[in-house]
Amino acid sequence: MPSLKDLKNRIESVKSTRKITKAMQMVAAAKLRRAQDAAEQSRPYTERFMSVLGSLAASVGDSDSAPRLLSGTGKDDVHLLVVMTAERGLCGGFNANIAKLARQKATELKGQGKTVKILTVGKKGRDSLRRDLGDHFVGHIDMTDVKRVGYADAQSVARDVLGRFDAGEFDVATIFFSKFVNVVSQIPTAQQVIPFVAPEGTAEEEETTLYEYEPGEEEILADLLPRGVATAIFSALLENGASEQGARMSAMDNATRNAGEMIDKLTIEYNRSRQAVITNELIEIISGAEAL
Repeated sequence: MPSLKDLKNRIESVKSTRKITKAMQMVAAAKLRRAQDAAEQSRPYTERFMSVLGSLAASVGDSDSAPRLLSGTGKDDVHLLVVMTAERGLCGGFNANIAKLARQKATELKGQGKTVKILTVGKKGRDSLRRDLGDHFVGHIDMTDVKRVGYADAQSVARDVLGRFDAGEFDVATIFFSKFVNVVSQIPTAQQVIPFVAPEGTAEEEETTLYEYEPGEEEILADLLPRGVATAIFSALLENGASEQGARMSAMDNATRNAGEMIDKLTIEYNRSRQAVITNELIEIISGAEAL
C-alpha cells in the first residue's frame, strides 16, 4: 500500500499533467477555428478547379497529344505514396490512421507485384512507417518550421512529386491525408493525383454544359494539370491541419477528464489511508492509557 507521501506526490503530479492537457486543449481549440475556416474555404475552389480539369480531360479523351499527367506512362508498375501527417503527436489516432491506410495500400500493391515508393511529408508518418516500409522510402519533406500552411508549401511538395514523375521514377502517385469532418471525426483519405482522375459527376456536367476553349484543350491541360497537383496537395494539407487540431483538441479533452477522474480516485484513497493512520494512532493512545 503506498504511503501518504507517495499518494500526495502522485496527486500533485496528476494535477500538473491536467494543467498541461487543459492548456493544450485550449490552444488546439484556438487554432482549430482558423484551420477549419481555411479548409472549408478552399473546398469550393478545389472542387470547381477539379471539375474544370475533368471537363477538359473528358474533351481530350484518349488523344495521343494528351499531356502525360493525364494519360500517364501507359503502365502502373511503380506507385509513389505521398503520406502527409503532422510534425507533432498528442493528437489521438490522427497520424496513426493515415499511416495505417498508407500501409494497407502498400501491402495491397506489393501483393499485386507492384513496386512501392514512399515520400513522407511530416515527421510522424515517417516514424510510423519506418519499421515496416523503411526500405521503400525515397524522400522526406520537413515542415517543422511551417507555422501556417500556404500555397507555396504545397508547391514545394508538388515540385518534388512532378520532378520525380518527369524523371520516370513512378507511374502512379497517390496522396494520403485526413479529411476534416468535425472535432471528433476525421476520415483518412487516399486520392490519386497522377495520372489525373476526373471527380465523380464531371461526366453529367459535361453533358449539360458546353465550353469553347482557346487555345486547345491539350495546351490548357498542359498548363493546368501541374497546378491541379499542387491544388490537390494544398487542399490535403489544409484538411490535415484542421484534422490535426480537431483530433488534438478531442484527445486533450479526454486526457483532462481522465486526469480529473484519477485525481478524485487518488484523493479518496489518500483520505482513506489518512483516516486509517489516525485510527491506528488513536487505538495506540487508548491502549496505552488503559495499560496504565
